[in-house]
Amino acid sequence: MNPASPSRWPAPIRALRHRNFQIYFVGQGLSTLGKWVQQVALAWLAYHLTGSAVLLGTIAFLTLLPQLLVGPLAGAWSDRHDKRRLLMAVQAVLAVQSVALALLTWQHWMGREVIIAMALLLGLLNALETPLRQALIASFVDDPDDLPNALVLNAMLINAARFIGPPLAGMLINWSGEAGCFLLTSIAFGMLLIGLGKVQSRAQIRAQGSTGEIFREGLRYLWCTLAIRRLLISVVMVNLLASCYSVLLPILARHAFSGDAQTLGWLWGAAGAGAFVATIFLAFAGGASRLSRIIVLGTVVCAVSLCAMAANPPLGFTLMALAGLGFGITVSNVSSNMTLQGAAPEALRGRVIAFYIAMRFGFEAIGGLLAGLLAAALNVQWTLLVAGVLLGTYQVCSGLLHRRAEKGRR
Repeated sequence: MNPASPSRWPAPIRALRHRNFQIYFVGQGLSTLGKWVQQVALAWLAYHLTGSAVLLGTIAFLTLLPQLLVGPLAGAWSDRHDKRRLLMAVQAVLAVQSVALALLTWQHWMGREVIIAMALLLGLLNALETPLRQALIASFVDDPDDLPNALVLNAMLINAARFIGPPLAGMLINWSGEAGCFLLTSIAFGMLLIGLGKVQSRAQIRAQGSTGEIFREGLRYLWCTLAIRRLLISVVMVNLLASCYSVLLPILARHAFSGDAQTLGWLWGAAGAGAFVATIFLAFAGGASRLSRIIVLGTVVCAVSLCAMAANPPLGFTLMALAGLGFGITVSNVSSNMTLQGAAPEALRGRVIAFYIAMRFGFEAIGGLLAGLLAAALNVQWTLLVAGVLLGTYQVCSGLLHRRAEKGRR
């Protein structure tokens, strides 16, 4: 029997029967683990040096905003070129930037201005890298029927790294300082670069025409497809209001729980644990017919978890609420991604994914900035409560409008 035969692989991991996806899977896992280590180290370094909630919000804003402004154009541009080669080039630059962060931190040259500049550069690189990674997954899977499973496994990998990376970063910060974290991240980026050099992705359909024409074609497709338009609104609301929690974690770690970098790692890791459980849930229950209901479930869980955290519970209950928040955000975002990639024509896939990522991370950036400003003006608990109430109100109104539209069609 062929070792790559579907019968040799359980249904929840069947995409791993493809050799190219196996290689990518390992490299992606190491790269994503390094990213989380770097993210925690940069946030802790910024708060340790300045004690500013506004700076934390600014870092999140600058790291993610380019996804909204640059991401859609990057998707249109990438649809005209070899995505694998482009991703290799971006990974190389990311590795160099991590080495620069390590050197600057080791030499004690990291001030407010340098941190802001590095966050902006990281955001620009991520705006190029994230849609490339997502769009390439389909080329590593020979059977289109295995693409949804590949997307779930990719999300599972990302969220496993999100669970492991922050506690690992907390230990590394206490042991070797933030510079050691940045150096480890550069090595992790290099591992994905090596993996991309070994894979042989199948030929991709390249879009024809100028980048502007390709961009407008993708925008027309999204705007004229009602179901996708509604889906993107949901993505905006979840990430604007729920994902803002990450900006507030260094403040909770230090002031609410009198903790250190290790405490921050556990808080971030709890959200990552919930996100990892969400991907396992989707691997077994994420059939195409259930995705719309799963998205609603994720939004409701996010709203409840935010309100629970606003009650300022003990550390154990806060960790449980963060796990619920990680679960809700992940099932909502991954289900949206699966729906979009399954519906998008191959020639438009890069642009569709880029628009999704722009909404996903761009509005997380805006939400993070607003959360930092609101926490500085009021406090963390009020910020979480406002976000939870607004998200719950949105879901109730959205459900009522959807039911009214369904009745109108009958």
